[in-house]
Amino acid sequence: MPLDFTAIDFETANSSNASACSVGLARVRDGRVVATAGWLIQPPPGHDRFFEVNTRIHGIREHDVVGAKGWSEQLDDLAAFAGADVLVAHNAGFDMTVIRRACEATGDICPPYRYMCSLQVSRKMYDLDSYRLPSVAAVAGFVDFAHHDASADALACAHIMIDVAQRTGAYDMSSLAEAAGVRIQQIPVAEAPSLFEFDDAVAVA
Repeated sequence: MPLDFTAIDFETANSSNASACSVGLARVRDGRVVATAGWLIQPPPGHDRFFEVNTRIHGIREHDVVGAKGWSEQLDDLAAFAGADVLVAHNAGFDMTVIRRACEATGDICPPYRYMCSLQVSRKMYDLDSYRLPSVAAVAGFVDFAHHDASADALACAHIMIDVAQRTGAYDMSSLAEAAGVRIQQIPVAEAPSLFEFDDAVAVA
């Protein structure tokens, strides 16, 4: 099953989508998780206040990100991990908006990532009372993880997509999207950064 993608999850410091304070990543190759990563982020200036309501959710406080890379500095690390993969997130609209808004806040060129939403896929493929990440991940066989830890959430998201691919016989992201009746979308950006300028870049599905 040559199913390749990178699952991603962000936590934010406050109600601003630009206030990314942590990211988790899980790389999938041939339908298996082969690498994971995660780190704290200093939110961009002007978006760096930590709200108590957010901290109660993910446990990250302002002093935790002291010494962490800022958005601009960590963006290269994120891009190096994800490459030109389709990104997958649970409620992907939120996570893709984090990327776009944080880039706007720092003046960085937003990578034109293609993405799929595991929440949309789950609603199409599972009959559940709740489509929150822990509920869906449990059906996919991934249980007892630290919800709202970005790395754990990204890994849970990856396992959901792997499970759906196995159930449907999907062999790549395009066939998975077709089987689930969802679209591979793309972050709308005015200009593509150089990291995507290589010969084997894949067009938007």
